[in-house]
Amino acid sequence: MLGISFVTMLVALDQTVVGTALPTIVAELKGFELYAWVATSYLLTSVITVPIFGRLGDYYGRKPFVIASIVLFTAASVLCGAADDMLFLVLARGLQGIGGGMLVGTAFACIPDLFPDSVIRLRWQVLMSSAFGIANAVGPSLGGFLTQYYGWRSVFYVNLPVGLLSLFFVWRFLPHLRHVAHEGKMRLDWPGALLIAVALGCLQLFVELLPKHGVTWTAATLLAVSVASAYGLWQWEKRFPQAILPVDMFRNPSLAALFTLAVLGGFTMFSLLFYAPLLFQGGFGMSPKDAGLVITPLVVFITIGSIANGRIVSRIRNPNLMLYLGFTCMALSCLGTVIATRSMPQWMLMAFMMVGGLGLGFVMPNLTIFAQQTAGREHLGIATALLQSLRMIGGMIGTALTGTLISHMYASGVRSVLDRDHASQWFVDLGDPQILINHDAQSRLLGQMTNTGHNGAMLLEAAREALVAAIHIGLALAAVIAVVSIWQSRRVPQIKLQRHVEPTILAD
Repeated sequence: MLGISFVTMLVALDQTVVGTALPTIVAELKGFELYAWVATSYLLTSVITVPIFGRLGDYYGRKPFVIASIVLFTAASVLCGAADDMLFLVLARGLQGIGGGMLVGTAFACIPDLFPDSVIRLRWQVLMSSAFGIANAVGPSLGGFLTQYYGWRSVFYVNLPVGLLSLFFVWRFLPHLRHVAHEGKMRLDWPGALLIAVALGCLQLFVELLPKHGVTWTAATLLAVSVASAYGLWQWEKRFPQAILPVDMFRNPSLAALFTLAVLGGFTMFSLLFYAPLLFQGGFGMSPKDAGLVITPLVVFITIGSIANGRIVSRIRNPNLMLYLGFTCMALSCLGTVIATRSMPQWMLMAFMMVGGLGLGFVMPNLTIFAQQTAGREHLGIATALLQSLRMIGGMIGTALTGTLISHMYASGVRSVLDRDHASQWFVDLGDPQILINHDAQSRLLGQMTNTGHNGAMLLEAAREALVAAIHIGLALAAVIAVVSIWQSRRVPQIKLQRHVEPTILAD
């Protein structure tokens, strides 16, 4: 459990530290058009690998895949820290996503391996939640501190010591267990994996292109290929004996409802995690350190909510109520961020983040526990992996849609302000939000504007207001998705947490 807890810290640190540092990274490496891709390249590669290794873990045991994933994730983190341009960083994040997908697909399913009884598992979740919470508690502030004093590259190098600790504990102590007896080699569903990659990759590109360029032949072709690949995947998986995406799981009304909520929850969660720091730094002018401090309650209260949830959910008659409560908190957090202003007290901004963290702490563990309870031991790994994959798909769509919406609205707002002031020639500089984070570039730009007779401070402030308005609209979309999630929660049949233990095969 210590080994798995360190693995959890590895994933959690990456999510929180990078989110806080991202605006500064973009300011130094340039290329705001790739801002969303720093997140989505990771999500895209991980979402493909999660179900593959979730299924392999069911058949061959999870330990070797956990070890391989720690090595790959840590090595990719070093490459991210060495990036000298945004494209290299996006590619390195994609490689890191492969390691992250292996981690999520195998390490998280180790918990029900070790504790088959769902009630006992809930008690042990406290250790997992604490590990997640420690990483989340220090993550945003650590990200801001490291970025401000040691440069943004250090936020990737911090994964190195945690990765080495994870590797030691997992190698030394994690038992090699498997639950499905099989003869000979299992046929891996490579066509299914390829179809998933094509469908999601084309969908991602379509979502990126549409808000910027409208309906073009390229966008229409991407959408058509994505839909055709998804249909082909569905038809193929119905016939393949060891399908990577078991169709029968989607026919289970309880699992189908939980999978839908995972997509919606991922949309809201990742939109908040990636664009709240940009709002605080670029829109409100906070330093990376201060922005990290404001974001900290969001991630700390995920842990507090998870621990409280573990105490509550096994004691109430209808555990499903926690889903309603969690999504309500997430909606309130997004709405609070939408009405946030620069003059609002920091404690109020932190309160909005706290409510969002509680909501995530109530929702995410329950989706996992409910799915594991419903799927049964034979499909334990693939059910856990699918849940994580679909949450990442929601996050991928959320960051892409929110990101492109913000980029489009910000550019439109800045162009309008500059046109009114007959200063259109400055759009190249002000049209990229990174100028609002890079203070050195701001000073140079203000000097140049003053020399040409323009009120640079006023134009810069107008650009900041345009960014705030754009992010508010983006997070309002996330709030709407959270409200839809509350309504969708009624589709989950009432879950009863039961005690049962089934035989396990010791592979070592």
